[in-house]
Amino acid sequence: MIELDAGLTQRLRIAEKPGVTRTLAAILAHSGDSWFWLASIALLWWLGTGYWQRELLIMAVSIVVAAAVVFIVKRAIHRQRPEGEWGKFYRSTDPHSFPSGHAVRAMMLAVIMLGMSPGTGIILLIWAPLVALARVAMGLHYLSDVIAGMLLGLAIGGIVLLVV
Repeated sequence: MIELDAGLTQRLRIAEKPGVTRTLAAILAHSGDSWFWLASIALLWWLGTGYWQRELLIMAVSIVVAAAVVFIVKRAIHRQRPEGEWGKFYRSTDPHSFPSGHAVRAMMLAVIMLGMSPGTGIILLIWAPLVALARVAMGLHYLSDVIAGMLLGLAIGGIVLLVV
């Protein structure tokens, strides 16, 4: 199973191949960054009112909770990231790859947004797997890392919707 995962991952990898597809993958890979989402949520919260401030706060807290869950799982599993040069910041701050925090966050946000604003949720539901695949394409994760991440994000997003 590990060999199959590594082989499929290698086939999806484009980090070392310059071009438009690589540039697009790099942008998508970064679009799931927690700092980007937390900063955007903070700005929208500041500009927003009532209902949306509450919903944005739920999203921000969910991002933090999901990060804690991912941290615990990564420390328990200790799977090293695939070898590579791209994403040195991620590699130095978090050498573990399973599960992909970006995949968790992207899918969780898509699920939560489906409950808040279905139209926007559908857009995020299309975006989330693209973020996950971009993380594989850029050599930061194995395919199984992002599949597990999307499943975990789906679960956390569903729990958030049930609780709030």
